[in-house]
Amino acid sequence: MRGVASNETDFLPPDVAFRVGGTIVGNTVEVRWVIADGYYLYRQKIEVTAESPDLIVAAAQLPAGVIKTDPYLGTQEIYTQQVEAVVPFTRFDAGAHPIQIKVTYQGCAEAGLCYPPITKVIFPGAGAAAAAQAAPSVPHPWEGIAILGGGLAFLLSGLVLRKGRKLDSPAA
Repeated sequence: MRGVASNETDFLPPDVAFRVGGTIVGNTVEVRWVIADGYYLYRQKIEVTAESPDLIVAAAQLPAGVIKTDPYLGTQEIYTQQVEAVVPFTRFDAGAHPIQIKVTYQGCAEAGLCYPPITKVIFPGAGAAAAAQAAPSVPHPWEGIAILGGGLAFLLSGLVLRKGRKLDSPAA
């Protein structure tokens, strides 16, 4: 707590101080942190890596931050309020696995508490436009009956073609 007279209960839990989520937009994942008032994230402590099999991510593209002189860490770039990282990705699994991204970040409270590095695995969802395009169509009720009828016709044709034939048993 760096010598600041505060109670442990005066600080937000890390998941409240730094809310993180992601959205898929084309071939990028946009990872956004919403930062509570009185808190900040260190730019140099943000890292985004692939967690899914057959997923490769490029370096996170982050905007410039605000310069802060920290008595313990020196001059640092920080983010307050919110920040968004754009992370280009390539998939080699043809969409067989959900996209999972591992994010690591570290931040502090202005009142003097610095949190240890936080690592989370997030499952970014598709953006509204992409979700509308990727949404499966709802089958018409008659489609199920047609599939069932086709399967039944296949079985009946097999019985008709087999009629009158005997299966030969192998000679012993």
